[in-house]
Amino acid sequence: MPSGDRVILHVDMDAFFASVEQRDFPPYRGKPVIVGGLGPRGVVSTASYEARAFGVHSAMPMSQARRLCPKAVFIHVRMERYKEISRGIAEEFAAIADTIEPVSIDEAYLDLTRRAPSPEQAEAAARRLKRNVFERFGLTLSAGIAPCKFIAKIASDLDKPDGLVIVRPSEVDAFLAPLDAGRIPGVGAVARRRLAALGIETIAQLRELSQETLARQFGKFGARLYEFARGSDPRPVAPRGAPKSIGAENTFPFNQKELAPALEALMRHAEDVARRLRLRGMVARNVTLKLRYGDFRTITRAHSLETPLCEAMDIYEAASALLEKTDAGRRPIRLVGLAVSALAPMVAPGDDSEDFAEADEASGDFFGFPFQRFIQSGP
Repeated sequence: MPSGDRVILHVDMDAFFASVEQRDFPPYRGKPVIVGGLGPRGVVSTASYEARAFGVHSAMPMSQARRLCPKAVFIHVRMERYKEISRGIAEEFAAIADTIEPVSIDEAYLDLTRRAPSPEQAEAAARRLKRNVFERFGLTLSAGIAPCKFIAKIASDLDKPDGLVIVRPSEVDAFLAPLDAGRIPGVGAVARRRLAALGIETIAQLRELSQETLARQFGKFGARLYEFARGSDPRPVAPRGAPKSIGAENTFPFNQKELAPALEALMRHAEDVARRLRLRGMVARNVTLKLRYGDFRTITRAHSLETPLCEAMDIYEAASALLEKTDAGRRPIRLVGLAVSALAPMVAPGDDSEDFAEADEASGDFFGFPFQRFIQSGP
């Protein structure tokens, strides 16, 4: 069972992109708003709760969303605006927590253990956060408080929008027992089918399986299932570290039969990746090309370099050389992307790299959360 020593808050902004649009454009309030790519192959990024009532949800093809909710307001993603507001929300996080782990532009874990060690103090901090975010930005959020991360996330999901669910250490068993086993992180469709074959639907039933049985059925993941079912999750709230790779990709509005559009896209991606490398003060030793053909078959090709690179033309040349080894130009292409990895600092050891850290934060590549400035240490 969890020790109860930690107090973890999970925060999830409610229909974030759509809510920002309704905030910025009052005539959209109360109307179904759908944000995403508006082209023939666009997908839904976020749907307002009014649109969700029609069955629209994230990752749905935009064409399907239009059929389900033809009278909705359809808006193209304004990522810079969402990042701007996300940065402001992160400032409110810092007012109540020492350590922040951003999950995405609209979701984060906060460790309240030092500042709000009791459930009552944590509840007061969470309500203050909700109030401040609403007063400053006109946006609501859903929150869950629990002794560990995965229970806090489940809690925040159970009362949306604008909810707050608190799970005290003594309540963990009763809270988890009736929930669908699919609520456990990592339990997807395949795992759920395996559990169903074993007669397992709820977390209470999952607890009846031995660790050995779960290991036979799920390998290493079985050990995590065993612990999660008992409310144990030792993972710390951890600020995001340096990225392991930097990449960019795009889906074409129509399948491209010629090579030129793919090369043009690679050049744009190379420039974007090079800019982000420079902002981080990094160089890369690996270049990876990603292609998706018109039949949805996806391939990757990678190349390791003797000399690290950070210039757009060098990245482009490496990626285009990989492209030549594919069927691009002979088969229709739906998507093209590139990524660089095996990243290392550009500066020599001993050099002052503070400027790079500042540029890294200013780049906005951390999903809108400038978390580094908010990590505080010591009592």
